[in-house]
Amino acid sequence: MPSGRDEIGSHYLESGFNREEMSFRFGQHLIKPSVVFLKTELSFALVNRKPVVPGHVLVCPLRPVERFRDLRPDEVADLFQATQRVGMVVEKHFQGTSLTFSIQDGPEAGQTVKLQKHDKEEEDSPTLWRSEEEMASEAAALRVYFQ
Repeated sequence: MPSGRDEIGSHYLESGFNREEMSFRFGQHLIKPSVVFLKTELSFALVNRKPVVPGHVLVCPLRPVERFRDLRPDEVADLFQATQRVGMVVEKHFQGTSLTFSIQDGPEAGQTVKLQKHDKEEEDSPTLWRSEEEMASEAAALRVYFQ
C-alpha cells in the first residue's frame, strides 16, 4: 500500500508508510496493532488491558459509533460474525467450556468507551493492568488461530 492506508481509510491513523506503525481507534483511545489479533472488513478484536477473566477480549466495529443503534446492518453482521469466530478461538485457547458475550450500550450500562463487544472466558481474573508486552504476547498467540 504505497499511501500507507488500506481499505479502512480513516479508521487507521496515518503514521508513515508502515502499517505496523498505525493504530486503531477505540473510542478516545489509540490502539496499537500489537494488541489487535483479528481485523475483518468492518471489525477488529483486541486483548484487554485489564481483563476480568482470562480470555476477556474486545471485538469492536472499525467505524467509531456512540451506540449499537448507530451501526449499519453490514457492520452489525460483521461484528457478530467476528465475535463468533473470536469466541471459538478464546474458548479453545483458554480451554474454556463457556463464554459470556456482552454489549455495554450507553453510560447506564457501564459503557465508558464507544461501542464494543466483550467476550469473556468464565474463570478467575487477573486484577492488575497488564504491560504492553504482556498484551502483545497474548495477541500474538491468538492471532495465530486466524492465519
